[in-house]
Amino acid sequence: MSTRIRSLSLDDARQLPRWRRPETLLFVMAAAMPLAFSTWQALLNNFVIDAAGFTGVQIGWLQSVREVPGFLAIGVIFLLLFLREQLLALISLILLGVAVGITALFPSFGGLLFVTLLSSVGFHYYETVNQSLQLQWIDRAKAPQTLGRIVAVGSAASLTAYVTLVLTWKTFDLSFEFVYAIAGALTAAIALACLLLYPQFESPNPQRKQMVLRRRYWLYYLMQFMAGARRQIFVVFAAFMMVERFGFRVDEITALFILNFLANMALAPVMGKALFRFGERRLLLFEYAGLVVVFLSYGGIYYFGWGVAIAAGLYVIDHLFFALAFALKTYFQKIADPADIAPTAAVSFTINHIAAVFLPALLGYVWIHSPGAVFGLAAGIAGTSFALALLVPRHPEPGNETIFSRLLAPTAAE
Repeated sequence: MSTRIRSLSLDDARQLPRWRRPETLLFVMAAAMPLAFSTWQALLNNFVIDAAGFTGVQIGWLQSVREVPGFLAIGVIFLLLFLREQLLALISLILLGVAVGITALFPSFGGLLFVTLLSSVGFHYYETVNQSLQLQWIDRAKAPQTLGRIVAVGSAASLTAYVTLVLTWKTFDLSFEFVYAIAGALTAAIALACLLLYPQFESPNPQRKQMVLRRRYWLYYLMQFMAGARRQIFVVFAAFMMVERFGFRVDEITALFILNFLANMALAPVMGKALFRFGERRLLLFEYAGLVVVFLSYGGIYYFGWGVAIAAGLYVIDHLFFALAFALKTYFQKIADPADIAPTAAVSFTINHIAAVFLPALLGYVWIHSPGAVFGLAAGIAGTSFALALLVPRHPEPGNETIFSRLLAPTAAE
């Protein structure tokens, strides 16, 4: 079929070569994003400490600013009036790549706030639209396994970036400027190639182009809020702890990331199969119970003086539990009106980032007095998530969104 095809239904797309199908595009984008983002993440703590002299206060402010575009992800609904979701996803990837590529040119607090904001717009708008595309393009019966494979592909891309860093950082005495530039350019180039090589795929259910807030999705909204607050504490302070407390260098923190993604590559497909077998409720309860233990153990590092081996082990286990987050996606896929997926993805990203806007900056001040208290708060948030997961029914569907739904008998339109 001609490479000039620009618009295809999902049914017609099945006639394309496998490499040009919608599912393959999801895998390619899943591989492209981490090349820039994971490199940025791996270098960030060393770069801000070595080049800009950051403390916990500045890293907290930087991460809060980084989350502002996530809080404003609801703006995606406005952009979808003019752009297809697929096109917006690829443009966002290009912006992410360009912004990461120039990060090291701004080694100051103000400069890093600016370039981080740009990369964050690309990252969060891509993630918002990508989540919507996954739920629209992937068959519901195959969603757990396919999402598990997508997580594995993203982990493999991150692993590639991290292994390359470990093998070359000291050997070739690489600079922050060089590594950021190469990583950003790769992500932008792959996204540009996808713009040129893939047709625009038409989803079977036209998406609403206005904000959607439905009462029957209330549990999903609450769980998204808690997930955002919990994840920010981990993303901001867990890796920062490894550098600040244990003096990890770039190659050492990257080696730790490699362990994370090796584990994710091996276990994410297994987690997808477990989700298919045991359902969202059990997987979410397992995730949140595990996170309570992990965050309390992080606090123990400061209160009981546990060493670097325990800290590194907890960091890897933490990542594995977060890989189970796709259970929340499939829960929503099962309860949602198909036309609500795109607007709700934007709304849920905004809800997910409400706490992310202020929590890192606020906890940056707590951190300089009591790092253990920061992780204690995270354990409390994970415990609240566990309590909410108890409300997820064994077989969620429209009209059975929570264990109370049958009793309250809400209408599908609410």
